[in-house]
Amino acid sequence: MKEHAIFLGLVTVLLLLFLIQLRLRRKVKIKKLQLAALEGEEERMFEFLHNLGVAIDRQSDQSSLYRTIVDGLDAVVEARGGALYLLDESGGMLQPKYLSENCPALVGVPLEIRRKAERDPRAMDSHLRLSQVPADQGVLGDALSAGKAIWVEDLRGHDSFHDAFHGFGGGEVAALIAPLRHAGKDLGVLAVARLREDGEFTSNDFSVFRSAAEQSGFALGNAMIYKEAGEKRRFETEIRNAGEVQRVLLPQGDPEVPGFRIAGANVPARLISGDYYDHLNLGGGRHGVVIADVSGKGVAAGLMMAMCRSVLRCHAQLHEDPLEMIAAVNRQLFPDIREDMFISLFYAELLENQGKVRLVRAGHDPALLFRPSSRKAEELKPPGLALGIDDGVVFERVTVISEIEMQAGDCLLFHTDGIKEAVNDRGEEFGMERLHESFMENAPLGAEAVIAGVQRDLARFGAGAPQIDDVTLMAIERR
Repeated sequence: MKEHAIFLGLVTVLLLLFLIQLRLRRKVKIKKLQLAALEGEEERMFEFLHNLGVAIDRQSDQSSLYRTIVDGLDAVVEARGGALYLLDESGGMLQPKYLSENCPALVGVPLEIRRKAERDPRAMDSHLRLSQVPADQGVLGDALSAGKAIWVEDLRGHDSFHDAFHGFGGGEVAALIAPLRHAGKDLGVLAVARLREDGEFTSNDFSVFRSAAEQSGFALGNAMIYKEAGEKRRFETEIRNAGEVQRVLLPQGDPEVPGFRIAGANVPARLISGDYYDHLNLGGGRHGVVIADVSGKGVAAGLMMAMCRSVLRCHAQLHEDPLEMIAAVNRQLFPDIREDMFISLFYAELLENQGKVRLVRAGHDPALLFRPSSRKAEELKPPGLALGIDDGVVFERVTVISEIEMQAGDCLLFHTDGIKEAVNDRGEEFGMERLHESFMENAPLGAEAVIAGVQRDLARFGAGAPQIDDVTLMAIERR
Protein backbone atom coordinates (compact mmCIF):
# COMPACT_ATOMS: atom_id res chain seq x y z
CA MET A 1 0.00 0.00 0.00
CA LYS A 2 2.80 2.35 0.84
CA GLU A 3 4.56 1.65 -2.46
CA HIS A 4 1.27 2.19 -4.32
CA ALA A 5 0.77 5.54 -2.64
CA ILE A 6 4.31 6.60 -3.57
CA PHE A 7 3.67 5.57 -7.17
CA LEU A 8 0.42 7.59 -7.34
CA GLY A 9 2.23 10.58 -5.87
CA LEU A 10 4.93 10.40 -8.53
CA VAL A 11 2.31 10.13 -11.29
CA THR A 12 0.51 13.15 -9.88
CA VAL A 13 3.72 15.18 -9.76
CA LEU A 14 4.61 14.17 -13.30
CA LEU A 15 1.12 15.11 -14.49
CA LEU A 16 1.36 18.50 -12.82
CA LEU A 17 4.77 19.10 -14.35
CA PHE A 18 3.37 18.14 -17.75
CA LEU A 19 0.42 20.55 -17.35
CA ILE A 20 2.76 23.33 -16.25
CA GLN A 21 4.94 22.64 -19.26
CA LEU A 22 1.92 22.79 -21.59
CA ARG A 23 0.83 26.07 -20.03
CA LEU A 24 4.32 27.52 -20.39
CA ARG A 25 4.46 26.40 -24.00
CA ARG A 26 1.06 27.97 -24.64
CA LYS A 27 2.19 31.24 -23.03
CA VAL A 28 5.39 31.21 -25.05
CA LYS A 29 3.38 30.59 -28.20
CA ILE A 30 0.99 33.41 -27.34
CA LYS A 31 3.91 35.71 -26.59
CA LYS A 32 5.50 34.77 -29.90
CA LEU A 33 2.22 35.47 -31.70
CA GLN A 34 1.85 38.77 -29.88
CA LEU A 35 5.45 39.64 -30.66
CA ALA A 36 4.91 38.72 -34.30
CA ALA A 37 1.78 40.88 -34.35
CA LEU A 38 3.66 43.80 -32.82
CA GLU A 39 6.51 43.33 -35.25
CA GLY A 40 4.01 43.22 -38.12
CA GLU A 41 2.32 46.38 -36.87
CA GLU A 42 5.70 48.03 -36.49
CA GLU A 43 6.66 47.10 -40.04
CA ARG A 44 3.35 48.46 -41.33
CA MET A 45 3.93 51.66 -39.39
CA PHE A 46 7.38 52.08 -40.91
CA GLU A 47 5.90 51.42 -44.34
CA PHE A 48 3.21 54.04 -43.68
CA LEU A 49 5.76 56.66 -42.62
CA HIS A 50 7.94 55.82 -45.62
CA ASN A 51 5.05 56.22 -48.06
CA LEU A 52 4.04 59.44 -46.34
CA GLY A 53 7.54 60.79 -46.74
CA VAL A 54 7.65 59.78 -50.40
CA ALA A 55 4.30 61.48 -51.06
CA ILE A 56 5.59 64.71 -49.50
CA ASP A 57 8.99 64.52 -51.19
CA ARG A 58 7.40 64.00 -54.60
CA GLN A 59 5.10 66.95 -53.92
CA SER A 60 2.13 64.77 -54.81
CA ASP A 61 -1.25 66.29 -55.44
CA GLN A 62 -3.51 66.66 -52.44
CA SER A 63 -5.83 63.76 -53.31
CA SER A 64 -2.86 61.39 -53.57
CA LEU A 65 -1.65 62.47 -50.14
CA TYR A 66 -5.14 61.95 -48.65
CA ARG A 67 -5.24 58.42 -50.09
CA THR A 68 -1.74 57.63 -48.80
CA ILE A 69 -2.70 58.69 -45.27
CA VAL A 70 -6.03 56.87 -45.03
CA ASP A 71 -5.12 53.64 -46.85
CA GLY A 72 -1.77 53.51 -45.10
CA LEU A 73 -3.28 53.91 -41.65
CA ASP A 74 -5.96 51.33 -42.46
CA ALA A 75 -3.17 48.88 -43.15
CA VAL A 76 -1.22 49.78 -40.00
CA VAL A 77 -4.07 49.01 -37.57
CA GLU A 78 -5.80 46.52 -39.90
CA ALA A 79 -9.05 48.51 -39.98
CA ARG A 80 -12.08 47.89 -42.18
CA GLY A 81 -11.70 51.37 -43.64
CA GLY A 82 -10.95 54.99 -42.89
CA ALA A 83 -11.88 58.56 -43.71
CA LEU A 84 -10.28 61.97 -43.86
CA TYR A 85 -12.35 65.13 -43.32
CA LEU A 86 -10.89 68.64 -43.58
CA LEU A 87 -12.29 71.95 -42.40
CA ASP A 88 -13.61 74.31 -45.05
CA GLU A 89 -12.34 77.91 -45.34
CA SER A 90 -14.87 79.14 -42.79
CA GLY A 91 -13.82 76.47 -40.28
CA GLY A 92 -17.47 75.63 -39.66
CA MET A 93 -17.87 72.50 -41.78
CA LEU A 94 -15.96 69.25 -42.18
CA GLN A 95 -15.69 68.17 -45.81
CA PRO A 96 -14.96 64.54 -46.81
CA LYS A 97 -11.72 64.49 -48.76
CA TYR A 98 -11.13 60.74 -48.93
CA LEU A 99 -13.09 57.68 -47.77
CA SER A 100 -11.61 54.25 -48.34
CA GLU A 101 -13.73 51.75 -50.24
CA ASN A 102 -15.01 49.76 -47.28
CA CYS A 103 -15.18 52.51 -44.69
CA PRO A 104 -18.26 52.15 -42.44
CA ALA A 105 -20.40 55.26 -42.07
CA LEU A 106 -19.05 57.64 -39.44
CA VAL A 107 -21.85 60.20 -39.72
CA GLY A 108 -25.60 60.12 -39.42
CA VAL A 109 -27.48 59.10 -42.56
CA PRO A 110 -30.99 60.40 -43.33
CA LEU A 111 -33.76 57.82 -43.45
CA GLU A 112 -34.52 58.55 -47.11
CA ILE A 113 -30.89 57.79 -48.02
CA ARG A 114 -31.04 54.48 -46.14
CA ARG A 115 -34.21 53.52 -47.97
CA LYS A 116 -32.74 54.53 -51.29
CA ALA A 117 -29.58 52.54 -50.52
CA GLU A 118 -31.68 49.39 -50.08
CA ARG A 119 -32.52 49.66 -53.77
CA ASP A 120 -29.21 51.13 -54.93
CA PRO A 121 -26.13 50.62 -52.71
CA ARG A 122 -24.39 53.43 -54.57
CA ALA A 123 -26.70 55.96 -52.91
CA MET A 124 -25.06 55.42 -49.52
CA ASP A 125 -21.55 55.74 -50.93
CA SER A 126 -22.45 58.88 -52.84
CA HIS A 127 -24.04 60.45 -49.78
CA LEU A 128 -21.04 59.76 -47.55
CA ARG A 129 -18.52 61.05 -50.08
CA LEU A 130 -20.38 64.29 -50.79
CA SER A 131 -21.97 65.28 -47.48
CA GLN A 132 -20.14 67.78 -45.32
CA VAL A 133 -20.96 67.88 -41.62
CA PRO A 134 -20.88 70.65 -38.99
CA ALA A 135 -17.48 70.83 -37.31
CA ASP A 136 -19.02 71.04 -33.85
CA GLN A 137 -21.41 68.10 -34.16
CA GLY A 138 -21.29 64.33 -34.34
CA VAL A 139 -18.55 61.99 -33.32
CA LEU A 140 -16.10 63.74 -35.67
CA GLY A 141 -16.91 67.07 -34.03
CA ASP A 142 -16.38 65.48 -30.61
CA ALA A 143 -12.82 64.52 -31.50
CA LEU A 144 -12.15 67.96 -32.96
CA SER A 145 -13.54 69.72 -29.89
CA ALA A 146 -11.66 67.43 -27.51
CA GLY A 147 -8.40 68.23 -29.27
CA LYS A 148 -7.18 64.66 -28.82
CA ALA A 149 -7.75 61.17 -30.21
CA ILE A 150 -10.81 59.27 -28.98
CA TRP A 151 -11.68 55.57 -29.01
CA VAL A 152 -15.35 54.79 -29.58
CA GLU A 153 -16.12 51.12 -28.98
CA ASP A 154 -19.62 51.27 -30.51
CA LEU A 155 -20.67 54.23 -32.65
CA ARG A 156 -24.35 53.38 -32.26
CA GLY A 157 -24.11 54.09 -28.56
CA HIS A 158 -22.37 57.42 -28.97
CA ASP A 159 -24.39 60.46 -27.83
CA SER A 160 -24.03 62.14 -31.21
CA PHE A 161 -26.15 59.41 -32.83
CA HIS A 162 -29.07 59.83 -30.47
CA ASP A 163 -32.24 59.70 -32.59
CA ALA A 164 -30.13 59.76 -35.75
CA PHE A 165 -30.33 57.24 -38.57
CA HIS A 166 -27.05 55.65 -39.46
CA GLY A 167 -25.58 53.45 -42.14
CA PHE A 168 -24.03 50.70 -40.06
CA GLY A 169 -26.23 48.01 -41.53
CA GLY A 170 -27.16 46.76 -38.08
CA GLY A 171 -23.58 45.91 -37.10
CA GLU A 172 -21.53 47.37 -34.31
CA VAL A 173 -18.78 49.71 -35.47
CA ALA A 174 -15.74 50.68 -33.41
CA ALA A 175 -13.74 53.72 -34.44
CA LEU A 176 -10.51 55.50 -33.62
CA ILE A 177 -10.82 59.22 -34.37
CA ALA A 178 -8.21 61.95 -34.05
CA PRO A 179 -8.09 65.68 -34.79
CA LEU A 180 -5.50 66.78 -37.34
CA ARG A 181 -3.50 69.81 -36.29
CA HIS A 182 -0.49 71.72 -37.57
CA ALA A 183 1.24 74.71 -35.99
CA GLY A 184 -1.59 75.06 -33.48
CA LYS A 185 -4.26 75.17 -36.17
CA ASP A 186 -7.09 72.65 -36.63
CA LEU A 187 -7.05 71.07 -40.08
CA GLY A 188 -9.69 68.35 -39.82
CA VAL A 189 -10.30 64.82 -38.57
CA LEU A 190 -8.85 61.39 -39.36
CA ALA A 191 -10.70 58.16 -38.51
CA VAL A 192 -10.41 54.39 -38.94
CA ALA A 193 -13.15 51.88 -38.18
CA ARG A 194 -13.82 48.17 -37.71
CA LEU A 195 -16.95 46.07 -37.61
CA ARG A 196 -17.38 43.88 -34.55
CA GLU A 197 -16.76 40.80 -36.69
CA ASP A 198 -13.28 42.16 -37.52
CA GLY A 199 -12.21 42.00 -33.88
CA GLU A 200 -11.68 44.78 -31.38
CA PHE A 201 -9.04 47.48 -31.46
CA THR A 202 -6.31 47.14 -28.84
CA SER A 203 -4.66 49.75 -26.69
CA ASN A 204 -1.58 49.33 -28.86
CA ASP A 205 -3.69 50.02 -31.98
CA PHE A 206 -4.94 53.21 -30.35
CA SER A 207 -1.43 54.31 -29.40
CA VAL A 208 -0.11 53.64 -32.91
CA PHE A 209 -3.11 55.40 -34.48
CA ARG A 210 -2.63 58.45 -32.31
CA SER A 211 1.03 58.74 -33.30
CA ALA A 212 0.23 58.22 -36.99
CA ALA A 213 -2.47 60.90 -36.84
CA GLU A 214 0.05 63.39 -35.44
CA GLN A 215 2.44 62.61 -38.30
CA SER A 216 -0.42 62.92 -40.78
CA GLY A 217 -1.34 66.36 -39.44
CA PHE A 218 2.27 67.46 -39.83
CA ALA A 219 2.37 66.11 -43.40
CA LEU A 220 -0.93 67.76 -44.36
CA GLY A 221 0.10 71.07 -42.83
CA ASN A 222 3.38 71.10 -44.75
CA ALA A 223 1.60 70.12 -47.96
CA MET A 224 -0.87 72.98 -47.51
CA ILE A 225 1.94 75.44 -46.86
CA TYR A 226 3.75 74.22 -49.96
CA LYS A 227 0.58 74.53 -52.04
CA GLU A 228 -0.11 78.04 -50.76
CA ALA A 229 3.49 79.02 -51.47
CA GLY A 230 3.21 77.61 -55.00
CA GLU A 231 -0.04 79.45 -55.61
CA LYS A 232 1.53 82.65 -54.28
CA ARG A 233 4.51 82.23 -56.62
CA ARG A 234 2.20 81.66 -59.59
CA PHE A 235 0.09 84.66 -58.61
CA GLU A 236 3.16 86.87 -58.26
CA THR A 237 4.40 85.70 -61.66
CA GLU A 238 1.03 86.50 -63.21
CA ILE A 239 1.04 89.92 -61.54
CA ARG A 240 4.55 90.63 -62.82
CA ASN A 241 3.49 89.61 -66.32
CA ALA A 242 0.40 91.83 -66.05
CA GLY A 243 2.60 94.70 -64.87
CA GLU A 244 4.88 94.23 -67.88
CA VAL A 245 1.87 94.22 -70.21
CA GLN A 246 0.54 97.36 -68.53
CA ARG A 247 3.85 99.16 -68.94
CA VAL A 248 3.63 98.48 -72.67
CA LEU A 249 0.37 100.46 -72.67
CA LEU A 250 2.18 103.55 -71.40
CA PRO A 251 3.94 105.83 -73.90
CA GLN A 252 7.33 104.42 -74.86
CA GLY A 253 8.68 107.88 -75.60
CA ASP A 254 7.70 111.53 -75.76
CA PRO A 255 5.68 112.64 -78.82
CA GLU A 256 6.72 115.14 -81.44
CA VAL A 257 4.10 117.90 -81.48
CA PRO A 258 4.99 121.02 -83.47
CA GLY A 259 5.07 124.01 -81.13
CA PHE A 260 5.11 121.92 -77.93
CA ARG A 261 7.43 119.72 -75.90
CA ILE A 262 5.81 116.94 -73.85
CA ALA A 263 7.34 114.74 -71.11
CA GLY A 264 5.77 112.23 -68.76
CA ALA A 265 6.53 109.58 -66.13
CA ASN A 266 4.69 106.88 -64.21
CA VAL A 267 6.05 105.27 -61.03
CA PRO A 268 3.66 102.58 -59.70
CA ALA A 269 3.49 101.88 -55.98
CA ARG A 270 2.88 98.22 -56.77
CA LEU A 271 3.46 95.97 -59.76
CA ILE A 272 0.07 97.04 -61.14
CA SER A 273 -0.74 100.74 -61.41
CA GLY A 274 -4.12 102.47 -61.33
CA ASP A 275 -2.60 105.62 -62.91
CA TYR A 276 -1.86 106.21 -66.54
CA TYR A 277 -0.98 108.92 -69.01
CA ASP A 278 -1.18 108.90 -72.78
CA HIS A 279 -0.87 111.07 -75.88
CA LEU A 280 -2.77 110.69 -79.13
CA ASN A 281 -2.23 112.04 -82.66
CA LEU A 282 -5.78 112.90 -83.72
CA GLY A 283 -4.91 114.21 -87.17
CA GLY A 284 -5.64 117.61 -88.64
CA GLY A 285 -3.06 119.28 -86.39
CA ARG A 286 -4.80 118.07 -83.21
CA HIS A 287 -3.05 116.16 -80.44
CA GLY A 288 -4.60 114.79 -77.26
CA VAL A 289 -2.88 114.22 -73.92
CA VAL A 290 -4.52 112.59 -70.91
CA ILE A 291 -3.67 111.72 -67.33
CA ALA A 292 -5.97 109.56 -65.21
CA ASP A 293 -6.16 107.95 -61.78
CA VAL A 294 -8.42 105.00 -60.93
CA SER A 295 -9.57 104.94 -57.31
CA GLY A 296 -8.12 102.02 -55.38
CA LYS A 297 -5.01 100.00 -56.06
CA GLY A 298 -3.93 96.64 -57.38
CA VAL A 299 -5.33 94.42 -60.09
CA ALA A 300 -8.86 95.86 -60.15
CA ALA A 301 -7.54 99.40 -60.61
CA GLY A 302 -5.09 98.20 -63.26
CA LEU A 303 -7.83 96.48 -65.26
CA MET A 304 -10.03 99.59 -65.08
CA MET A 305 -7.10 101.72 -66.20
CA ALA A 306 -6.57 99.55 -69.28
CA MET A 307 -10.29 99.71 -70.07
CA CYS A 308 -10.36 103.50 -69.72
CA ARG A 309 -7.34 103.88 -72.02
CA SER A 310 -8.91 101.69 -74.69
CA VAL A 311 -12.31 103.39 -74.58
CA LEU A 312 -10.82 106.88 -74.61
CA ARG A 313 -8.54 106.11 -77.55
CA CYS A 314 -11.55 104.83 -79.49
CA HIS A 315 -13.79 107.84 -78.80
CA ALA A 316 -11.00 110.37 -79.31
CA GLN A 317 -11.00 109.43 -83.01
CA LEU A 318 -14.79 109.77 -83.24
CA HIS A 319 -15.36 113.16 -81.61
CA GLU A 320 -13.80 116.49 -82.50
CA ASP A 321 -15.17 118.15 -79.37
CA PRO A 322 -13.16 117.06 -76.29
CA LEU A 323 -16.15 117.50 -73.98
CA GLU A 324 -18.38 115.30 -76.14
CA MET A 325 -15.59 112.74 -76.28
CA ILE A 326 -15.13 112.58 -72.48
CA ALA A 327 -18.92 112.41 -71.99
CA ALA A 328 -19.07 109.44 -74.38
CA VAL A 329 -16.24 107.73 -72.47
CA ASN A 330 -18.15 108.18 -69.21
CA ARG A 331 -21.37 106.76 -70.67
CA GLN A 332 -19.56 103.66 -71.93
CA LEU A 333 -17.56 103.05 -68.77
CA PHE A 334 -20.32 103.74 -66.23
CA PRO A 335 -22.11 100.32 -66.48
CA ASP A 336 -18.84 98.45 -65.89
CA ILE A 337 -17.44 100.47 -62.97
CA ARG A 338 -18.12 99.16 -59.48
CA GLU A 339 -20.05 101.45 -57.15
CA ASP A 340 -16.99 101.92 -54.94
CA MET A 341 -14.74 102.94 -57.84
CA PHE A 342 -14.35 105.98 -60.09
CA ILE A 343 -11.80 107.49 -62.46
CA SER A 344 -10.48 111.03 -62.20
CA LEU A 345 -9.10 112.39 -65.46
CA PHE A 346 -7.61 115.51 -67.04
CA TYR A 347 -7.68 115.76 -70.83
CA ALA A 348 -6.01 118.41 -72.99
CA GLU A 349 -6.22 118.91 -76.74
CA LEU A 350 -3.30 120.77 -78.30
CA LEU A 351 -3.51 122.60 -81.63
CA GLU A 352 -0.21 122.51 -83.53
CA ASN A 353 1.75 125.77 -83.71
CA GLN A 354 -1.17 127.74 -82.31
CA GLY A 355 -0.63 127.50 -78.56
CA LYS A 356 -4.29 126.87 -77.99
CA VAL A 357 -5.14 124.16 -75.46
CA ARG A 358 -8.68 122.93 -74.77
CA LEU A 359 -9.11 121.34 -71.34
CA VAL A 360 -11.65 118.97 -69.79
CA ARG A 361 -11.24 118.08 -66.12
CA ALA A 362 -13.22 115.11 -64.78
CA GLY A 363 -12.82 115.32 -61.01
CA HIS A 364 -9.00 115.31 -61.23
CA ASP A 365 -6.47 117.28 -59.20
CA PRO A 366 -5.91 120.83 -60.56
CA ALA A 367 -3.25 121.34 -63.21
CA LEU A 368 -0.50 123.92 -62.67
CA LEU A 369 0.34 126.54 -65.29
CA PHE A 370 3.60 128.50 -65.11
CA ARG A 371 3.99 131.72 -67.11
CA PRO A 372 7.47 133.33 -67.18
CA SER A 373 5.85 136.71 -67.69
CA SER A 374 4.24 136.59 -64.25
CA ARG A 375 6.67 134.23 -62.51
CA LYS A 376 3.64 132.53 -60.97
CA ALA A 377 2.07 129.07 -61.07
CA GLU A 378 -1.69 129.19 -61.18
CA GLU A 379 -4.07 126.28 -60.61
CA LEU A 380 -6.37 125.26 -63.45
CA LYS A 381 -9.48 123.52 -62.20
CA PRO A 382 -12.43 123.80 -64.57
CA PRO A 383 -15.60 122.16 -63.16
CA GLY A 384 -16.07 118.47 -63.84
CA LEU A 385 -17.27 115.19 -62.32
CA ALA A 386 -15.18 112.02 -62.13
CA LEU A 387 -15.97 109.20 -64.57
CA GLY A 388 -18.17 106.35 -63.35
CA ILE A 389 -20.10 108.26 -60.68
CA ASP A 390 -23.07 109.23 -62.87
CA ASP A 391 -24.51 107.63 -66.01
CA GLY A 392 -24.33 110.92 -67.92
CA VAL A 393 -27.09 113.37 -66.98
CA VAL A 394 -25.32 114.99 -64.02
CA PHE A 395 -21.86 114.45 -65.49
CA GLU A 396 -22.69 116.32 -68.69
CA ARG A 397 -24.39 119.16 -66.81
CA VAL A 398 -21.50 119.94 -64.43
CA THR A 399 -18.48 119.12 -66.63
CA VAL A 400 -17.34 121.95 -68.90
CA ILE A 401 -14.63 122.66 -71.45
CA SER A 402 -12.19 125.51 -71.03
CA GLU A 403 -9.50 126.96 -73.28
CA ILE A 404 -6.16 128.58 -72.54
CA GLU A 405 -3.53 130.21 -74.71
CA MET A 406 0.04 129.16 -74.04
CA GLN A 407 2.93 131.47 -74.94
CA ALA A 408 6.54 130.47 -75.56
CA GLY A 409 8.10 129.34 -72.28
CA ASP A 410 4.77 128.58 -70.61
CA CYS A 411 4.67 125.17 -68.90
CA LEU A 412 1.65 123.11 -67.91
CA LEU A 413 1.86 120.29 -65.33
CA PHE A 414 -0.68 117.49 -64.81
CA HIS A 415 -0.22 115.15 -61.83
CA THR A 416 -2.00 112.46 -59.80
CA ASP A 417 -2.68 112.68 -56.07
CA GLY A 418 0.08 110.17 -55.29
CA ILE A 419 2.48 113.14 -55.33
CA LYS A 420 0.81 115.50 -52.86
CA GLU A 421 -0.20 112.57 -50.60
CA ALA A 422 3.29 111.04 -50.46
CA VAL A 423 4.54 110.87 -46.86
CA ASN A 424 7.98 110.89 -45.27
CA ASP A 425 9.16 108.83 -42.32
CA ARG A 426 7.64 111.41 -39.94
CA GLY A 427 4.20 111.02 -41.48
CA GLU A 428 4.23 114.45 -43.17
CA GLU A 429 2.62 114.83 -46.59
CA PHE A 430 4.49 116.31 -49.56
CA GLY A 431 1.45 118.51 -50.20
CA MET A 432 0.53 121.07 -52.85
CA GLU A 433 2.80 123.78 -51.46
CA ARG A 434 5.96 121.72 -52.01
CA LEU A 435 4.70 120.69 -55.45
CA HIS A 436 4.20 124.39 -56.31
CA GLU A 437 7.74 125.19 -55.17
CA SER A 438 9.30 122.34 -57.13
CA PHE A 439 7.32 123.20 -60.24
CA MET A 440 8.22 126.91 -60.02
CA GLU A 441 11.90 126.06 -59.65
CA ASN A 442 12.05 123.71 -62.66
CA ALA A 443 9.41 125.07 -65.05
CA PRO A 444 11.75 127.72 -66.58
CA LEU A 445 14.05 124.84 -67.61
CA GLY A 446 11.39 123.02 -69.67
CA ALA A 447 9.09 119.99 -69.56
CA GLU A 448 11.80 117.35 -69.06
CA ALA A 449 13.35 119.37 -66.21
CA VAL A 450 9.95 119.63 -64.50
CA ILE A 451 9.42 115.85 -64.54
CA ALA A 452 12.97 115.11 -63.36
CA GLY A 453 12.93 117.88 -60.74
CA VAL A 454 9.61 116.93 -59.14
CA GLN A 455 10.65 113.27 -59.00
CA ARG A 456 13.97 114.23 -57.41
CA ASP A 457 12.35 116.48 -54.78
CA LEU A 458 9.76 113.80 -54.02
CA ALA A 459 12.47 111.16 -53.57
CA ARG A 460 14.42 113.39 -51.21
CA PHE A 461 11.32 114.17 -49.18
CA GLY A 462 10.20 110.55 -48.83
CA ALA A 463 13.62 108.97 -48.31
CA GLY A 464 13.22 106.00 -45.97
CA ALA A 465 9.42 105.87 -46.31
CA PRO A 466 7.59 103.39 -48.59
CA GLN A 467 5.68 104.69 -51.61
CA ILE A 468 1.98 104.33 -50.81
CA ASP A 469 0.38 105.43 -54.07
CA ASP A 470 1.10 105.57 -57.78
CA VAL A 471 2.89 108.72 -58.98
CA THR A 472 2.22 110.03 -62.50
CA LEU A 473 3.32 113.32 -64.05
CA MET A 474 2.90 114.96 -67.45
CA ALA A 475 4.41 118.30 -68.42
CA ILE A 476 3.65 120.34 -71.58
CA GLU A 477 5.96 123.17 -72.57
CA ARG A 478 5.13 125.78 -75.26
CA ARG A 479 8.11 126.32 -77.51
